[in-house]
Amino acid sequence: MKKIIITALVAIGFTKVTAQEVVKEKSPLTFSGYLETYYSYDFGNPDNHLRPGFVYSHNKHNELNLNLAFAKVNYAKDNIRGNFALMAGTYAEYNLAAEQDLLKNVFEANVGVKISSTHNLWIDAGIMPSHIGFESAIGKDCQTLTRSILADNSPYYEAGAKIGYTSPSEKWYLAAMYLNGWQRIQKIDGNQTPAFGTQITYKPSGKTTLNWSTYVGNEQPDADRKWRYFNNFYGQFKLTDKTNLTAGFDIGAQQTVNGSSDYDIWYSPVVILQYKPTAKVQLAARGEYYQDKQGAIIATGSENGFKTYGFSANFDYLVSDNVLFRIEARSLASKDEVFIKNGNPTDTNSFLTTCLAISF
Repeated sequence: MKKIIITALVAIGFTKVTAQEVVKEKSPLTFSGYLETYYSYDFGNPDNHLRPGFVYSHNKHNELNLNLAFAKVNYAKDNIRGNFALMAGTYAEYNLAAEQDLLKNVFEANVGVKISSTHNLWIDAGIMPSHIGFESAIGKDCQTLTRSILADNSPYYEAGAKIGYTSPSEKWYLAAMYLNGWQRIQKIDGNQTPAFGTQITYKPSGKTTLNWSTYVGNEQPDADRKWRYFNNFYGQFKLTDKTNLTAGFDIGAQQTVNGSSDYDIWYSPVVILQYKPTAKVQLAARGEYYQDKQGAIIATGSENGFKTYGFSANFDYLVSDNVLFRIEARSLASKDEVFIKNGNPTDTNSFLTTCLAISF
């Protein structure tokens, strides 16, 4: 009898533990967050504490500030998924300056439905991370502390609808988007023109990622319509267990005037080499160039437009699995005097930035 009672108690206990584990595993909700503080010192010493106008992340000079903080809830169950995140920081203040007040603090808000029972095919709609580029707004996911010029001057986010397909081998990802515009939630007055995007990502192995993203749209009122065509290419390569290489190239063209066959062209190559000498230390070096002679994206009003080289060196220390401390030294040099130093025009700009980030 004693043996029967003990066996029954064990069985009951086992059943309770298993039920709790099952409930926990099947919970459709997950919560996460991110917070990144920073301090940047620009040797141009701007009086208004703002770095050059083409910089949208980590752009405050000589003050401790918040670049990005957000709290996110994710829902995923069967063939339904959704994300909602609210944010604060200078990233939100300057990247979403043109949006409605109630939308300026929305980092992500989208819902997705799987539309095939046999294929990994989804439709997502709402406010989503951009399909363009290898650098996101979330600093910990980037190899350098500050964003490249090409990243700061192409979309971080987009609003619209997307159909995306992942192959059974997960080597291919294909997507097409219907968008409100070039980093826009709210369309500008007088613009009824749709915008479109595509993305093709190929991962032949766990060590290589190749990506091609496109954008087509009009960023003017329809009466002054100028079609914009944009291509983003990048490759990410794990050279060794400790060394990673990222190479990217953006090129865009926009009609000079409505109906014209002439186009303003801009382009930007970038290379980032990252080395991890220890489990807690990461080093990175970046070289980049951005040319926008006609000022389609970065207007300067100078004779040669925006033609700028950039170099940076990055040191990261992983305090713990979810806490990251970073220091970066960066220098920019332009053909024309497009920068300001102590109130006077100059052709160079140098700055130091440090940040402390936590994710949870």
